Amino acid sequence: MRLRPAILEDSPALAGLLAQLGYPGTESFLPGRMAQLLAHPDAWLRVAEDDEGRLLGFIGLHFVAQLALPGDFCRITYFCVGDAARGAGVGRELEAAAEAEARARGCDRIEVHCHERRADAHRFYCRQGYEELPKYLMKRL
Repeated sequence: MRLRPAILEDSPALAGLLAQLGYPGTESFLPGRMAQLLAHPDAWLRVAEDDEGRLLGFIGLHFVAQLALPGDFCRITYFCVGDAARGAGVGRELEAAAEAEARARGCDRIEVHCHERRADAHRFYCRQGYEELPKYLMKRL
């Protein structure tokens, strides 16, 4: 397995992984969204692939400057390991790479919003040292 920056040609495989996360139908707009993210200086998108070049998983990050604290923070925007690769250390490697990048960019924490229905993901995050915070608010626009 190796980690590398995502490229536009990864969009079909990423669409398949997003469908496993419960986001079907991204094929038509994903290349445009990826191009936007890949060009953004505060976005980071990495993939894990096997020896044959098949994508096993991916992680997307955004880096946000904080006004009242000295360090910035990193938010995991999307994170998925394909069904067939779960339990093989792919998620651990992707998360470790994300943490290293966040530290290199001067972040003092990583945040992730993970729906309550994703119990397996919650266990993964707890094993990686994340702690649950009591409240998350959102307003749909």
